[in-house]
Amino acid sequence: MAIKRNIISRKISPKLKWGVAGCGKYTELNFLPTFQQLKKSKLISVYSRKLERAILIADEFSAEKAYKNFDEFLKSDFDALYIGSENRNHYEQVIKAANAGKHILCEKPLAMNSEQAEEMVKVCKENNVLLSVNFTHQFHPLVTKANELIKSGIIGKIVTINVSFNIDYAPDTNFRFDKSKSGGGALRDLGSHMLNLLSYFGGTITEIDGWLDNIIYSSKVEDFAMGMVKFKKTGYGYFNVSYNVRQPINRIEIIGFNGNIIIDNIIGSRGMSGKLIIDLPFEAKKAFRKKANKLLYALRSVQTSFITNKKPRITGEDGLINMRLMEQLESKCAQKKNS
Repeated sequence: MAIKRNIISRKISPKLKWGVAGCGKYTELNFLPTFQQLKKSKLISVYSRKLERAILIADEFSAEKAYKNFDEFLKSDFDALYIGSENRNHYEQVIKAANAGKHILCEKPLAMNSEQAEEMVKVCKENNVLLSVNFTHQFHPLVTKANELIKSGIIGKIVTINVSFNIDYAPDTNFRFDKSKSGGGALRDLGSHMLNLLSYFGGTITEIDGWLDNIIYSSKVEDFAMGMVKFKKTGYGYFNVSYNVRQPINRIEIIGFNGNIIIDNIIGSRGMSGKLIIDLPFEAKKAFRKKANKLLYALRSVQTSFITNKKPRITGEDGLINMRLMEQLESKCAQKKNS
């Protein structure tokens, strides 16, 4: 069932037309308010399992149509789709959207398991559809700058990279705490972002090990995860993520043979000025600050990719690699628990 919204007609320049599937709090409070800042994109259709929710979001963000049937939604006139639904729905929605010829930006993690993710990537390729995953952190200008500095060789060969993302999130009725809907807890929700950052800075990861645990909160998913990785061409990486820290210290530390790079205030923070510190031997520390909406930078990049039909900076393959790493860690942790 489609509900036609009354929109005043006016002449506008051609824009990339979008649909949005999934009307949770992130979509309403973060994704769509940021999306509205794009000058070359327009929201056309909204899908939710609850029609009243789809209508509410459509009205709030001036979309023309609202749907509760996903197949009917895909028939509406849009070119690109943002999937912000529960993790368990990503697989079916990506497959159907790819077969309908829509470019796709999917929330992380890409799927419930690597088998699903592999098929999603395959079907998108078969339909000449671009698939990207919403890993936003690497788009912050200070993160991009840090990667440029690494490639320039200024800090020498990387010895270790440490990243952390801790928040306080007590178990509630959100799908993240239902393993059948999310696939897992802090690892898949926050750890997926940190693994993406480690890959971005350090390159291919060949080994992973670590721990999953419930340190503070008891629930069916872990409230803490830590992982250690080995990079193919350089040293090692470490990440820790959790739902159980009220006063977190979230940062990025890149330690090289000739110097270090530290980034503060971009992980788990909104509205704060990020800070990048370059610490080289025999030189005074250099500090740079930048206040930026990393989601906006990510959306601008995806928008350009979809308009020009060129490979996005983050691909479906990246989402598949991320999924495989998390599964490897989960498997090793399960073996430890059962031993």
